[in-house]
Amino acid sequence: MSDSNTNEDVPFNRDFPLKPGVVEEVMPGVRRVLCGNPSPFTFTGTVSYIVGRGKVAIIDPGPDNAAHAQALLDAVKGETVTHIVVTHTHNDHSPNTPRIKAATGAPVYAEGVHRASRPRYESEKHNPESGADRDFKPEVTLRDGDVIEGDGWRLEAVATPGHTANHMAFSWPERELMFIGDHVMGWSTSIVAPPDGSMVDYMASLDRLTQRKEHLYFSGHGPEIPNAQKFVRFLIRHRKAREASILHRLGKSEADIPTIVRASYIGIDPRLMNAAGYSVLAHLEDLVARGVVATDGDPVIGGSYKLANSK
Repeated sequence: MSDSNTNEDVPFNRDFPLKPGVVEEVMPGVRRVLCGNPSPFTFTGTVSYIVGRGKVAIIDPGPDNAAHAQALLDAVKGETVTHIVVTHTHNDHSPNTPRIKAATGAPVYAEGVHRASRPRYESEKHNPESGADRDFKPEVTLRDGDVIEGDGWRLEAVATPGHTANHMAFSWPERELMFIGDHVMGWSTSIVAPPDGSMVDYMASLDRLTQRKEHLYFSGHGPEIPNAQKFVRFLIRHRKAREASILHRLGKSEADIPTIVRASYIGIDPRLMNAAGYSVLAHLEDLVARGVVATDGDPVIGGSYKLANSK
């Protein structure tokens, strides 16, 4: 799911003509199918991937959508689904899993169940647009570095917490490509919204990606991302610029989150204001933890914030 795309420093690509239900082979061994669930958060919809030929894995079955499940099953007709793989447990990625499981019998692989990145903030109200699939339970839990493989393909689990606590990307090392889920998207920045998301974790995951070799990302929404390392460095700069904007506003006076959003997200789509507020909260959690910003009690969406060294 998306945060916003107001930072022109990041070379976003919104050219993604794929239509829902159409099976597109983007390269040998990689097919994708778009779900018809467009929104300000999902762009044109959730993209599911089919890895391999003959004996295949399906990555991210998508939202609770019978038509999309049928499109995926039609795409693999005559083939055997050996793995169902889920990058994370937001409602636009995992709820279709039981349909694919029922039709194929394939085991379900993921990092784990949905949980808060910061457990102490579990009670914090969350933006319903980025709702959690709390019913999801993988049959096989994966840890960072675990490998799953099939006929002619191999995927390495890469823990990338931040967008959610259980977010996991999947590298195909021999191809130097990665199925990156929602951690990196080519059309917009990803939302990092507490309690699901953590900016501390998200930034650490971005830094980790810069140390890896994958040069091509296939994302959960929108087009593939070439020159992936360069793009990740753009995203790191974008997030640091957002942090600087927040600190600039707090340098003027103490402020609540809606005030900071209005100062930092100029020209934002009004439908994204709530999401932007949670993204600012994620930055503020990080800044409070680092002792740069102060607030009364835990950082919460309704809190008031000031620079720690201000009087």
